[in-house]
Amino acid sequence: MKVIASSLRKGNVVEMDGKLYAVLKAENFHPGKGTPTTSVDMRRISDGVKVSERWRTTEMVEKATVDEREYDFLYEDGEGYHFMEPATYDQITVTADVVGEDKVFLSEGIKVYLRTFEGVAIAIELPQKVVVEITETEPVVKGQTASSSYKPAICSNGLRVLVPPHIGAGVRVVINTEDYSYVERAKD
Repeated sequence: MKVIASSLRKGNVVEMDGKLYAVLKAENFHPGKGTPTTSVDMRRISDGVKVSERWRTTEMVEKATVDEREYDFLYEDGEGYHFMEPATYDQITVTADVVGEDKVFLSEGIKVYLRTFEGVAIAIELPQKVVVEITETEPVVKGQTASSSYKPAICSNGLRVLVPPHIGAGVRVVINTEDYSYVERAKD
């Protein structure tokens, strides 16, 4: 199925020259002058080679037909990351290179979308927002304006994020999984 290049997102699978590629990162550039372009970093599924490609945003790209289902994360061991499909209880093992940097968000029971091609996991898509607990952060400096300054903090999963000054250690916050940005204080 053909789609325009600007609609590509992380986790999509693209077919080029008869080979499948998993999209790792896609960015749209809109220069003041000239043609807007989409720059895409991809991993070739067959051998894991990373490739960068650039298209005009309106160019048509072949998006591969893959099976996409929701899975629950179970655990991680020496073989990889284990997921289970809630409807059939079928389990699938995903290799570390497919999960990549997203491993910090994997906690027991989290629901993710796995894209599989011929029974092999090729891409993972996390929920857009996840709740994490802040374990360490700097104390509030008196006189600091809340609107303009964010302070660094470390989450329970080891991730570093920037949070507003009023957030302290032990507070649960919602962060965006795409750019690791603070969204809001968790409502639980």
